[in-house]
Amino acid sequence: MKFRVIGRLRPVVACHCEQCKRTSGNYVAATSAPQHAVSIWGEVHWYQSSDVARRGFCPTCGANLFWDGPGQCLSIMAGALDKPTGLALIGHIFCREKGDWYDIPDGERRAAENDLAMTAKVWD
Repeated sequence: MKFRVIGRLRPVVACHCEQCKRTSGNYVAATSAPQHAVSIWGEVHWYQSSDVARRGFCPTCGANLFWDGPGQCLSIMAGALDKPTGLALIGHIFCREKGDWYDIPDGERRAAENDLAMTAKVWD
């Protein structure tokens, strides 16, 4: 399975919600792109993780690749991208649900829940 994104990606946001922790074993770091800008070749296994969202996994290795929820964008796990990405982490969301085994570095932007200023479209 391969995918390609045409155009710019949103900066990376770390999500500390319970679902992300359970699916990854830790928090996830994801970027996003408009759905029409993402081309996927091969099979993705989709899991309906809530009433409004689904997660896409590689059928060969089980890697967590995508989060597809409301809106026009597809979230892409930052670790699934080839380097160099040119991306940077801009902050953390759902910090209220953060694991007790790690710390978020001082000075990094945080939100107790979702923060549309971080997760909304940020492209030129």
